[in-house]
Amino acid sequence: MTSIAYGFWDGQTADLRTGNTSLPAGWPELEGFDFFNQGNPIRAFIGDRGFLVFDDSVCLIDAFRRQMEMAAQQSCGKCTPCRIGAPLIRDALASYAQDRPGPLDLDGIIELARQMTDSSLCGLGRTAPVALLGALTHFRADVEAEIAQAQPLPAQHGMEYMTAPCIEACPSKINVPRYIDYIRDGKPSYSLGVILQKYPMAATCGRVCVRFCEMACRRALVDEAVGIKTLKRYVADHQQGPNALRFTRDLISRPLPPDMRVAVVGAGPAGVSCAYHLLLHGYHVDILEALDEAGGMAAIGIPSYRLPKDVLHSETDIINSLGGRFLFGQAMGRDFGIDELFARGYRAVFLGLGCQEGTRMGVAGEDQATSGYETGISFLLQVHDHIAGTRKTELSGDVVVVGGGNVAMDCARSALRMGAERVHLVYRRTRADMPADPSEIAAAEEEGVIFHPLLNPTRVLLADGRVTGVELVAMRQTEVDAKGRRGVEPVPGSEQLMNCDTLIAAIGQTVQSGAMRPEDGVKLTRWGWVEINPFDLATSRPGVFAGGDCAFGPSTLIHAMANGLQAARSINDWLQLGHTSFFPRTHMRALLHSRKLLAADFAEVPVKREYRVHHPELDPEVRRTMFEEVEATISDEEAYREAKRCLRCYRIYSVVTERPIPEGAELS
Repeated sequence: MTSIAYGFWDGQTADLRTGNTSLPAGWPELEGFDFFNQGNPIRAFIGDRGFLVFDDSVCLIDAFRRQMEMAAQQSCGKCTPCRIGAPLIRDALASYAQDRPGPLDLDGIIELARQMTDSSLCGLGRTAPVALLGALTHFRADVEAEIAQAQPLPAQHGMEYMTAPCIEACPSKINVPRYIDYIRDGKPSYSLGVILQKYPMAATCGRVCVRFCEMACRRALVDEAVGIKTLKRYVADHQQGPNALRFTRDLISRPLPPDMRVAVVGAGPAGVSCAYHLLLHGYHVDILEALDEAGGMAAIGIPSYRLPKDVLHSETDIINSLGGRFLFGQAMGRDFGIDELFARGYRAVFLGLGCQEGTRMGVAGEDQATSGYETGISFLLQVHDHIAGTRKTELSGDVVVVGGGNVAMDCARSALRMGAERVHLVYRRTRADMPADPSEIAAAEEEGVIFHPLLNPTRVLLADGRVTGVELVAMRQTEVDAKGRRGVEPVPGSEQLMNCDTLIAAIGQTVQSGAMRPEDGVKLTRWGWVEINPFDLATSRPGVFAGGDCAFGPSTLIHAMANGLQAARSINDWLQLGHTSFFPRTHMRALLHSRKLLAADFAEVPVKREYRVHHPELDPEVRRTMFEEVEATISDEEAYREAKRCLRCYRIYSVVTERPIPEGAELS
């Protein structure tokens, strides 16, 4: 493990060059700072909370010049301290590095840096000079010694990385503040362009994303998180009519030869995202899908009142516009295997199969149920067919839904729309433990779903093979488990009966039985998922990659699309280089997260309390009777007002390394 020479972090200093061997409490763990990439030691790290020097020969002036160079480049220019201060400080440090007169002496740099930290109107300006101020305040002698050399200082190797808490929380790492900036500037098409760099399904994500970004939003420490998802939907829905962005093969800058073909298995969000990025980089892509439409679980598992199918299909159709092909009615394990795909001439394969088979509860009577019992997935398929008009399903009486995730909420809300008199939702943990999106839980309750937390099924009640009810046992909380949440256990003698006409077990999903066969040569985990290398999503078979639910288990649409981009990068490397590349930004993110280097607070920016804009929404009594979309897009004025709430919490992190950092051929 590497050792620190000196540094400044969270207002505390350490100088181990004096013989002191201890670091202040709360300083970052040093494990993981040895090398940035293989054989390339990290000499220094600079962030928004301070700096750490591991190699005493590091040139501080050059390191901070690079940091302030990025700050000057990324300044929005809307406040004087950052717009003027960052370039002046950068130029002053550059002058010192080149041993020539500059615009400021060290005291002038300190004064400007303090004005930036005290007066800038966004997080970038307030945090960029923090490490520099720490160095000039506590280690000024080191800086003056570099100046005293009276010769040009060496330029050092390394990289700079700008991010924000919302960016880091997003699986796709979308530059959220940037697309919000464009909305504020009245350029929604530019905003959409930022999103399309990462995935094609902006309008879909703007409706069903679970909003990890908003959970990390620092505005929530003031009043409420910025409506990032709401703004995403706004810019996506804004692209309508003659001015809408058109996808054509003209967007492909370098078409590749016809033999550069890739097979994508599964037309869900992971597969569509992977195909999108590969098509934009010139590959010829076919998507093989077992169903007769694209979208995967987004199409068959998310009801139309949340995601209208015309919205979804308008975005999956981008694949056709870019020259890709959907081959529907093609199921892996039934119509083809991986050997056959390679025999057809595909150079690489991406498995985005998804999890389209429901998990059973494993309780007495479940296997004997022939009528009135459904898994969550099979019920949502019925809902899909009901809305499409291909197979009508009418419910009556009481429905019990078991589960606490988004699938359970979709089942419960759909059951009401299909005629159920009452819908009961049973969950073995507390309501606070439910993994579903809180907004979906609230919507279900508003529409009349009756919640029963801390109850668990033990037996399905039957009469002539038909469900008549379910036996439940009360649960009580126990100690905190390995995942950080309270465990639960049955309460002896607490059994009770709940009558119902339909029982829906929405407790989990798995890969379709028979999709993966031993002859495919792809290893599976003990859970039945495809075993992958998380770095590049490679499977055990060369040239085959996997992502989305089939590799990680049931997850979110945004995770699936992020996997699609990651797989496209890896496939591009595999076909162009024969191996996957090192991606500096990916490693920097891993360093920030593993060492908890992102500050948990926010830069104190003077703002007026102003609560977020919400989608116009139909009354619950009306919306529970219909499958049409229940939310509307916000107006231009509301979008501008919401965009202004963003605190622009950018942070800049940089490393100084011994040798140049290799740059992978990152897609997007």
